[in-house]
Amino acid sequence: MGSFFAGVKAGTLGGILYVGGIAVFNVFILYALKSSFLVAINQIAPIQCPLHPTVNGSAEDCFDAQLAVYVPFSAFVGFFVAIVWAGIFGLYYDIIPSRGFALKGLVFAAIIGFNLFLFNLSGYVFDPSSQAATGIMMILWTPVFGYILGRLYKRYTKTVEISSQDPALLRVFVDGRESTGRVKTFATTSNHKLRAEVAEDASFREWQATGGITLEDVRSFETTMEVNDNGKVVGNVGTKY
Repeated sequence: MGSFFAGVKAGTLGGILYVGGIAVFNVFILYALKSSFLVAINQIAPIQCPLHPTVNGSAEDCFDAQLAVYVPFSAFVGFFVAIVWAGIFGLYYDIIPSRGFALKGLVFAAIIGFNLFLFNLSGYVFDPSSQAATGIMMILWTPVFGYILGRLYKRYTKTVEISSQDPALLRVFVDGRESTGRVKTFATTSNHKLRAEVAEDASFREWQATGGITLEDVRSFETTMEVNDNGKVVGNVGTKY
């Protein structure tokens, strides 16, 4: 498990860029293909543009409504979709079946892009030209967002190698989860509960921390670990007899 809050933090900055870029592109498409949009909206205006200011509202009114209401609204909702999925990305970062922050970010960027498409938040499609332009934009822009998401998450987190001197006698738990022999990701300057469970014929000796790891009490089998940089924690154990 990784850090949900680090994922949200990365998703906030990355999401502003990603969703903001989509919004700017949507405005560009509307202006660049305005004539095609007006032809299409005249046919489906009651469905696509319910915010007609008057009964006699024109296609121009609908065009203005898209720019003033729907583009910002889509960006607003899309931003929160990105944040939620970015938090999930951070939470499950350590178990995503990919190597490297960029590939892991790309996996979730694809999921976020699919959700925006699924909920009609990715762009305007009203003719073949707008469909092609929107598709190409999402294909090119989403991987960029994935790289940024992974890069930001790596920036806001540190990795800690959790190990035991003898895994058969001592198992290490972090925040209640069995973590012996694993490399875990934590938010920078975060605190976590560290606990050792020993076999009946063994006794806990001490913790040994290296790198940017600070322990509250190295002699206690249950203590608090503060993560300031990459590092390693080892639980030392001995036999009773």
